[in-house]
Amino acid sequence: MALTYATPEQLAAWLGRPAPADAERLLARASEDVDAALLTAVYPVDSTGAPTRPEHVAALSDAACAQVEYQLAAGEDGTGAAARWSSVSAGSISLSVSSSTPAGALDLAPRAQRALQQAGLTGHRVDAPW
Repeated sequence: MALTYATPEQLAAWLGRPAPADAERLLARASEDVDAALLTAVYPVDSTGAPTRPEHVAALSDAACAQVEYQLAAGEDGTGAAARWSSVSAGSISLSVSSSTPAGALDLAPRAQRALQQAGLTGHRVDAPW
């Protein structure tokens, strides 16, 4: 089971307003995005895979919240579809691409990336000591 790095309460504090009704789902998907961004990162975790250092816990929570904020601002629901297509039709099929981001590429929020960088979770080799 994948970890979710933030709670709806943390998201509400991040956003400065109540969390959306589907906050748990959005945070779970955002946490998956964060995991994808940290595919080769090395940092201490417990037996469940959760980070053990407080600065890493905080950075992962901030990154998940920033990712949800970014997706909400873009009209995204966590699926990646809204950012990919500007219009879609069914009769005689007509699709318009709205993003230069390749399909399947991770679209990580700049604030999420910054939170991970500032905690030292990015920008090093796989075998680098933490």
